[in-house]
Amino acid sequence: MKLRFKIILIGVLGGIWINACSTKKDAFINRNWHSLNTKYNVLYNGNIAFEEGRTQLNENYRDNYWEVLPIEPLEIREEVRLASEESNPNFILAEEKATKAIQKHSMDVGDVERNPQTADAFILLGKARYYDQRFVPALESFNYVLRKFDQSKKLNEAAIWREKTNVRLENEELAVKNLGLLMKFERLSDQEYADAHATIAQVYINRNAPDTAMRELKIAAAYTTRIAEKGRYLYIIGQLYNEMGHKDSANFAFDRVIALNRRSPRVYMINAHLQKIRNTEVTEESKEGLLEYLTELEENRENRSFLDKIYHEIAVFHAQNNSDSLAISYYNKSLRASQAERRLNALNYEHLADYYFDENQYKRAGGYYDSLLQNLDENTKKHRIIGKKLDNLEDVIAYEEVAEVTDSIIHLFEMPESERKSYFETYVADLKAKAEAEAEKKEQQAATGFAAFGETQGGKENQGKFYFYNITTLGYGRTEFSNRWGNRTLEDDWRWSDRSAAIPLDESTDLATGDAASQEETITDDQRYSVDYYLEKIPTDVAVIDSLRKERNFANYQLGLIYKEKFKEDLLAAEKLENVLESDPEERLILPSKYNLYKIYEAASSPLAETMKQNIIENHPDSRYTEILLNPQAVLAQEADSPESKYSRLYKLYEDQRFLDVITGTELQITAYAGEPIVPKFEMLKANAIGRLQGFEQFKEALNYVALNYPNNPQGKKAQEIIENQLPKLEVKEFVIETDQPISGNWKVVFPFKRHQAEEAKALMEVVEKSIEDLRYKNRVSKDIYNLEEEFIIVHDFKSKEFALGYLELLKNNKDYRIDRENFVILSANYKIIQVHKNLPEYKNTLLTPKP
Repeated sequence: MKLRFKIILIGVLGGIWINACSTKKDAFINRNWHSLNTKYNVLYNGNIAFEEGRTQLNENYRDNYWEVLPIEPLEIREEVRLASEESNPNFILAEEKATKAIQKHSMDVGDVERNPQTADAFILLGKARYYDQRFVPALESFNYVLRKFDQSKKLNEAAIWREKTNVRLENEELAVKNLGLLMKFERLSDQEYADAHATIAQVYINRNAPDTAMRELKIAAAYTTRIAEKGRYLYIIGQLYNEMGHKDSANFAFDRVIALNRRSPRVYMINAHLQKIRNTEVTEESKEGLLEYLTELEENRENRSFLDKIYHEIAVFHAQNNSDSLAISYYNKSLRASQAERRLNALNYEHLADYYFDENQYKRAGGYYDSLLQNLDENTKKHRIIGKKLDNLEDVIAYEEVAEVTDSIIHLFEMPESERKSYFETYVADLKAKAEAEAEKKEQQAATGFAAFGETQGGKENQGKFYFYNITTLGYGRTEFSNRWGNRTLEDDWRWSDRSAAIPLDESTDLATGDAASQEETITDDQRYSVDYYLEKIPTDVAVIDSLRKERNFANYQLGLIYKEKFKEDLLAAEKLENVLESDPEERLILPSKYNLYKIYEAASSPLAETMKQNIIENHPDSRYTEILLNPQAVLAQEADSPESKYSRLYKLYEDQRFLDVITGTELQITAYAGEPIVPKFEMLKANAIGRLQGFEQFKEALNYVALNYPNNPQGKKAQEIIENQLPKLEVKEFVIETDQPISGNWKVVFPFKRHQAEEAKALMEVVEKSIEDLRYKNRVSKDIYNLEEEFIIVHDFKSKEFALGYLELLKNNKDYRIDRENFVILSANYKIIQVHKNLPEYKNTLLTPKP
């Protein structure tokens, strides 16, 4: 009986369970069965995954506190994401759970959804897609809830999320309209009311309407039940007041953020403190209070994560009070404490770079500007401005280094021998004293450390044991060994090896230049502390010293021009140019240095201007500068005689292969415009003309001249690039062997002429061109200059030697042409060689001479 009862009971319960699983029946048990399974199984796990994804998103998000914060901390990707790219796995899981809940537990009966939890599933689906930045699918999910669940308690939440999505899709007017209707006709909870106003506030922030945005945000901050949101909204209100210039109102909003203290994220409170400090004018009355305020923030251990921002603000405070050393110290502290915030790093680097630039320490400024560039977005105006400034600084740094190095060497060379020896004796004595002080310092540190260790439990436990088991004595012994013997490798006869070490750059000084060694050099201690070692480094050849003087004068001249033209530092420019004139310069530097000094004196209304003007007129009466000084208007009116127009005319001559005219013309212009920016272009054009007329070796020499004399000019850099990359390819002089066997490649027919046979060459060229036209060949005909004495008429583009020879035979025998004069057929690769190296006789002797 009992068994029968159990079977019946199990059958009834099984039937009820099977009936309850159906999503097609609108029964009490079905609705509650699916509702409970949806809520406490699938959606529970989906919501956990969603919250984890949102937490991860918030942790990874970095607000830019230098601009007005967005209402919602969500980083929008500008680029289109490919289907193969991975999304946040938590949002994927949340979406999968929401989809599973809809597929398995949705009860769409009579076009009405009977499972109330399905609305939650669709909202979760929309949120997951929203945070995954798939806004259109998210909008579909929220719209489905609003259309299908007209009696659901989740309608307001779905409506607000839909409008947030509309804002992301830039349907801002629609979002504001719908939210206005929602707040007017629906009963909202406090949090929903706050969310609606916050969404509208974001629209007005996007539209740059801060007053309206503040009105909405104040309502949102008053109604939100989430303290973190309240802190964010109040902080944004303060930022908007700052944008409008209402600093007192902004500070009141920031005070409200600070009052929330630990209930709101600390980052809002710290930035509110800093914003208040920025809004406070530094006066004699407020200075002491502000410093105390900043010091208190710095010393608060809870603010350790924000020290980069605090140090930056302290640095700004000291800079405003002209405490430059303190400001620099705190800017560097801010950089060391940086949390990889590019904007803050950029500000620190910019302040440091500008300071050293204003102090004329251009080498250090250049380093900071370079670091600044790494922290700026490339496609910005500021990046372009700083990049251009850095390019100019690189020239200054290079020339300053040349001037400093050469001047130091010359100064040491000009010292009397006894004075020079005394100088190095003093230097070596200083080196020894520093080394001894450093060794003593290390020994004291080691002794202090070992003594302290001896007082610890571990130290006491090691007392009285064998030497190599006693940590204290072992460590002391290692220190003593290092001080006595240096760093020795584990090898046989270690005592007899040289005690040498690479001297770090900050300790090694090249005494010939008085500057840090340009490269790491390994020297022994005997060398390092030997006066003779340094004395031998000083050049004694007068020719070398003269070369160094030329380098120094040219570097100072270039620095004078850069300071005058690019940085508007007339005092520095005048100092450099005066230095040039006082240093027995080359003739080509004297006149332009004087003229530029005259312009500087004139701009400063100095009486020296008239003196320099008379000096130029009296000592250089036939110069272009004298002509400018005597009749400036007439010279300026001659636009056709501008250096650019002269360069253009010379370049046209180059294209016409009038290379000798180009060489002589550029030499005249280089002399006339000595020291001006156009000169490197004339030099480069001259080098190319020399190469085309005289050959490889002369071209190489001319390029080297340009590269060495204008290393930081674009033309000098171009010359160096040609030397490194193209000259090795052009240097090949070996001819391709032209055998009787077919050789692939283009062939040329060459008719050589003497340069005085120009008319004959022209006549032949006309006949050849006519023959090509008559025969309907596709070959080209040209005239190439070979050297000062010879030129070629060339027929190009024969596919084989046989075709070229056949064409020559035709020219010789055809009664319309009857051309029978000296010629030869050459492979294009070999023709290039004879033009580059001007070695036609060698080609004729090796390849054209019949073999025995």
